Amino acid sequence: MKPRDILQNSWKKRGVLACLMLLPAGVFFLLAALRRIAYRRGWLRSEKLAVPVVVIGNITVGGSGKTPLTLWLAQRLQQSGRHPGIVSRGYGGCNDAGTITIREVTAESLAQEVGDEPVLLKRRSGLPLFVGSNRVAAARALLAAYPECDLLICDDGLQHYRLARNVEIAVLDERGLLNGWPLPAGPLREPAARLGGVDALVLNGDAASALGGKPAFRMQLVGSTFYRLDEPQQACDAAALTPLRLAAIAGIGVPERFFEHLEKLGLKFSRHIFPDHHHYLPDDFLAIHADALLMTEKDAVKCAGFGKQTIWVLPVSAQVAPSSSGVDLAAHVEHCIEEKLLGCPPA
Repeated sequence: MKPRDILQNSWKKRGVLACLMLLPAGVFFLLAALRRIAYRRGWLRSEKLAVPVVVIGNITVGGSGKTPLTLWLAQRLQQSGRHPGIVSRGYGGCNDAGTITIREVTAESLAQEVGDEPVLLKRRSGLPLFVGSNRVAAARALLAAYPECDLLICDDGLQHYRLARNVEIAVLDERGLLNGWPLPAGPLREPAARLGGVDALVLNGDAASALGGKPAFRMQLVGSTFYRLDEPQQACDAAALTPLRLAAIAGIGVPERFFEHLEKLGLKFSRHIFPDHHHYLPDDFLAIHADALLMTEKDAVKCAGFGKQTIWVLPVSAQVAPSSSGVDLAAHVEHCIEEKLLGCPPA
């Protein structure tokens, strides 16, 4: 078992390994708390933009479904007459100096340079999208290039307090808060109480609500049609793949989520897990003996031109149900923006 897997397994309970990391976890917790206090009291300055900002993030490490939710919300706001743009740090991409320079993402951008999730977001949404380690500067560059944008969605960045925001949405997946301890003893970037300050909580899959009294929306990831990576116009359903010897590739935050999705489609396959944001090379698949490989879109954007294997890609989309009181998430976001621009807290 790899060190990363051992660490993540330790987060499922408050066992010996997790306890051994409580001291550095306490230091991390203290520094995170002091940083948040510094921004709240104005010791560190948050920078406001000329348009409303919606941040979609989480307080746990690992993929929780933020990117599909970003796509869903962007499309819904676009349908209501908004002109959104998207800002991302571009995690997984870098230049020679190891940082993410401010740049626009196009459909032809390389995931190795701008990150896999931004490339996926751009190709699926077609919206203006900029990345950069300095998200404030990336946002300003986007608005300068696309002055028609009247709203920005920040994919991830709940802890990036330098960028002032009008709406915060936290995503919680089926893992919940695991052992509830901060990094590295647990998965938390911030204490669970942080969820009480967001404007909406989105529960992905079988996630249970971590708090009461906060608008909660249920999200499911759906998708059943595959396309061939080297011939995207060629599509098929799971039944067409059933006779083949299949191997599923996952280099995402929660690989089991992809594998379970494939099982629900009735497929049988061998499992092959890579690190999150892994930069694939053709040699990575040489030892995998299969008629076809199955992978997520996030993985596929890094595998273009891999000609030796037949690769089928499964796109998924978010479906977000209204809250228990019947409120639509996109409408709730607009309501929060209006209330905060007027200087009143949302009801």
